[in-house]
Amino acid sequence: MPQKRFLSLWFPRLAAERLLRLDRGLASGPLAVVADQRGAQVLACLNAEAEAAGVTQGQPLRDAHAICPDLVSRPANPHAEATFLATLRRWAGKFTPWVAEELPDALVLDITGCAHLFGGEEGLVATVEADCAGLGLSVRLGLADTVGAAWAVARFAGANPDTGPAGDAIDQEARATRSRAAKRRHWTRGGQPPGSAGPTGRAPARIIPVGGARAALSPLPVAALRIEAETVAALARLGLRRVGDILGTPRAGLARRFGTHLVRRLDQAMGMEPEPVSPARPALRFALRLRLPEPIGLEDDLLAGIDRLLAELAPRLDRAGRGARQVRVEFSRTDRTMQAIEVGLARPATSPERIRPLLAMKLGDVDAGFGIDQLRLSVPVHEPVHAEQHRGHLAAGEAAAQTDGRALDDLMGRIGARLGLEALTRLHPAESHIPEKSATVVAAAFTPPSTDWRPAATERPLRLWPPEPVMLPAVPGLPSRFRWRGRDHEVVAGEGPERIAPEWWFDDPAWRSGSRDYWRVTTHRGDRLWLYFAHGAALSAGWFCHGAFA
Repeated sequence: MPQKRFLSLWFPRLAAERLLRLDRGLASGPLAVVADQRGAQVLACLNAEAEAAGVTQGQPLRDAHAICPDLVSRPANPHAEATFLATLRRWAGKFTPWVAEELPDALVLDITGCAHLFGGEEGLVATVEADCAGLGLSVRLGLADTVGAAWAVARFAGANPDTGPAGDAIDQEARATRSRAAKRRHWTRGGQPPGSAGPTGRAPARIIPVGGARAALSPLPVAALRIEAETVAALARLGLRRVGDILGTPRAGLARRFGTHLVRRLDQAMGMEPEPVSPARPALRFALRLRLPEPIGLEDDLLAGIDRLLAELAPRLDRAGRGARQVRVEFSRTDRTMQAIEVGLARPATSPERIRPLLAMKLGDVDAGFGIDQLRLSVPVHEPVHAEQHRGHLAAGEAAAQTDGRALDDLMGRIGARLGLEALTRLHPAESHIPEKSATVVAAAFTPPSTDWRPAATERPLRLWPPEPVMLPAVPGLPSRFRWRGRDHEVVAGEGPERIAPEWWFDDPAWRSGSRDYWRVTTHRGDRLWLYFAHGAALSAGWFCHGAFA
């Protein structure tokens, strides 16, 4: 079995260089990506020009502008940066299929058995650097037997472990530590910083030979073990700044004082505890292409081609347990232009019989020009579809109801192809006894119908509108005549009252008139109206019309 080998790729300027790829005009000066930390704007990422100007990562933005007045700042976009890192993960798939993301700015590759395809590990590293240079990305890498060692080499090779955070001066250490510190050949007394370029001028090693993790990590700072900053500061106060300083320390004492996380990270870096790479699961993509020997332009011919693609798409969706929510067809014309149509479905579907009519409605928008020689069918949006097993007569009735629901879904799909699925809405029950708040309006295509409708104690109107004033004296009793919308109405029958109180825990301006007494009123013209008398609270009392029955 070959020895495990891991490659860590760190992109220290990922956020800034992503912006440079989008706007080349930013490349002419210093650029900083600003993030909000505890209410303050600090520099999260810098380009090379900004670092050369003297600003540092983690510095407040106002201080950075004082040092470099020409600094251009842009807000951080974690979502876009994660998407860009996912794109780089797909690029790294050319070296090995085992690629994992380390948010926010790193990748880790398991290249076991893959290096010989690129001329060995040196050739693979050279290819990675050449590709990153072509992409305009700065990369620092490390290659070792373990993920922890590769991570440490990529970030800390050439770093000086004797420079720690504030408060770690030598006079704050224990007396025994200070006595030993005088005997060390400190880099401030003429020695070379551990891991930096020596007298020969060679750069720090990036490729750690097999079995060389211990020797490579010993001169690195303890922060290279991927531990918390508090643990790094505590170790530094004891004079333990290098990884080699804790390699010979009793493990039981380290675990008692600093926790098991430090010991676990040390074991992972040295290879005593496995740390496999878990690659991201590839996204499910459904796309089919049909190349035609001769250009076509008739709608019947286009439908025939779509039928062939749909017949092959359906089993693929069934095998994956997915259903199409959006289908896109691209038509490549002979003049090297392309046209496309898209349709949405109210519910996930796999059968061609439910997708084909929607596409046929859109074919009239396609201009074939001098002919179409290629069709591409894709499913940009899909959702899981679970098979159900029905038992008994009750389940059979529910299955029949679901079949009727599919017909309604197909109708919504056909209407949505013309008007857009966002234009179709339905009511969804809400937890409120207030009439106008008892239901919310939701998108019908993206929300399943609800069966949790609770019948009201009394009949509710079919239509509701904002309360309209009724010309009557402010008297609670139901009158025999009233004037509403400029017309006089005679009361033929009335049922009520039904008192509804406002939600006292909410300040609703529409209910500042206090409790309401609702009446179901039938007029001499045959109208069935919903009137109420507001008893008055913050607003004056009076009569209003709130809706109409069927």
